[in-house]
Amino acid sequence: MPKPNSELSKESAYEKRISYHKALLEKINNITEEIKKAGGEKAIEKLHSQRKLHARERIELLIDAGTNFIELGLFAAYGMYEEYGGAPSSGTIFGIGIIHGRDCVIVANDATVKAGAWFPITCKKNLRAQEIAMENRLPIIYLVDSAGVFLPLQDEIFPDKEHFGRIFRNNAIISSIGIPQIAAIMGPCVAGGAYLPIMSDETIIVEGAGSIFLAGPHLVKAAIGEVIDTEHLGGAEVTTAISGISDEKVPDDETALKKIRSLVSKFGQTEKAGFDRIASLPPSHPQDEIYGIIPDDSSKPYNTYELIYRIIDNGDLDEYKPTYGQTIITGYARIDGWAVGIVANQRDVVKKKMPKGHTEIQLGGVIYSDSADKATRFILNCNQRKIPLLFLQDVTGFMVGSQSEHGGIIKDGAKMVNAVANSTVPKITIITGNSYGAGNYAMCGKAYDPRFIFAYPNAKIAVMGGAQASNVLLDIKIGQMKKQGKEIHEVDKKKFLDEIQNRYEEQTNVLYAASRLWIDDIIDPAETREIVSYCINLVNNNPDIKKFNPGVIQT
Repeated sequence: MPKPNSELSKESAYEKRISYHKALLEKINNITEEIKKAGGEKAIEKLHSQRKLHARERIELLIDAGTNFIELGLFAAYGMYEEYGGAPSSGTIFGIGIIHGRDCVIVANDATVKAGAWFPITCKKNLRAQEIAMENRLPIIYLVDSAGVFLPLQDEIFPDKEHFGRIFRNNAIISSIGIPQIAAIMGPCVAGGAYLPIMSDETIIVEGAGSIFLAGPHLVKAAIGEVIDTEHLGGAEVTTAISGISDEKVPDDETALKKIRSLVSKFGQTEKAGFDRIASLPPSHPQDEIYGIIPDDSSKPYNTYELIYRIIDNGDLDEYKPTYGQTIITGYARIDGWAVGIVANQRDVVKKKMPKGHTEIQLGGVIYSDSADKATRFILNCNQRKIPLLFLQDVTGFMVGSQSEHGGIIKDGAKMVNAVANSTVPKITIITGNSYGAGNYAMCGKAYDPRFIFAYPNAKIAVMGGAQASNVLLDIKIGQMKKQGKEIHEVDKKKFLDEIQNRYEEQTNVLYAASRLWIDDIIDPAETREIVSYCINLVNNNPDIKKFNPGVIQT
């Protein structure tokens, strides 16, 4: 393992890189503030006039004073549904907060965004909240205030496996495995959405604000001719004293939140997974130097060891196979005292020593057969020793060409993907730069069930880079035109390439990924240690770490 570069700040491009990443972070922070305004000040004032709190105010009162709410999926729906006026944060807020010292998943409808209606991405976001609760054995609190499915898009949210109905299926599964669910009905709760609070273990309803029914007054009149108002159909008095579908009525939001806090305070303690932790030591070099390490151009190389030194405790890395498969770094370390296995793409050019004094140059960020083999074996070791895995992903893909194909790159890549897929210890993924092609899969992208997945503001996710994609598509277009007896002129070639690259620039942007929930959040690189530590603390709540069977992988 090379020694850290103590002269990093003297590099000519150091300050330029810092300025670039801080500008990106500032842009993300500005967008964050806009999203948090939700439906706007007037909409929030209207809630207050109805004696209701905004969803963010509710969460603030629910969690312990002086603690932070770790919001996930904040950028959901960013840039989407513009034809309907947009849907900031998809009309739902979710994350993890501490209630009486207990970590809890909290989901709150934002009534200032289309009356809390559910868009397709809202459903995906709620399913992700439930997934986090299940995987990490965390209690889940629902603060319900929603008009139900956004009807113009009902075909994209209603019937499929991971649509609206999956949420109620998850309600049942969550309760069956002993994870507490508490719901507070703080506004309308209509039709299919009525099942969510009623399938929770305990339900509180706010008088004069909360209501719950399968069909509202207008639909009841249209269907059977009965004329009835909201309160007499499914208000607090009816649902607690007559139908019994709610367990308790309270006079206002504040009382409902105090009640939830009281209920959570009495939860019993649960068994932990037992991941190893000792006293924390600071990193050997300041975290904020990460801004000056990662290039301002994602195609440029950098030494990933420098990033690792600024994340792990005291710069101590027990590297696994340090001189073999060097385009992937593997090793055991501690982050804030927690034992962790690190799998990271080395973005620097690697000079691989060969027999008879020859040297082979390997491209940084590319997965070769030997690095895939090394990562596979390391993942098996971490599973055997019950050590959580941290993937630092800056990957341009697997090596291509006849030499790699003849050497079995697909076979070795398949072994690595197999190991990642079958790993039973928790996986946490941070995309620190590129995330292209099958490299995304092998380095534990969203499809491979990381407990949490984050990205730096400079991250890019795509099947391949924009330059490669545009040239591939141009070759295809030229071939098609030749078959038709046509010729493409240089001006048209440039126009076509520009169009493809512009589209790729938009689609590979980290905000595009965050809006579609391919990642849980965009994070500040200088907060990497704290975020990873908190995530390991959360995954430690699930003791169900099954014995890993290394026999499934042919090594």
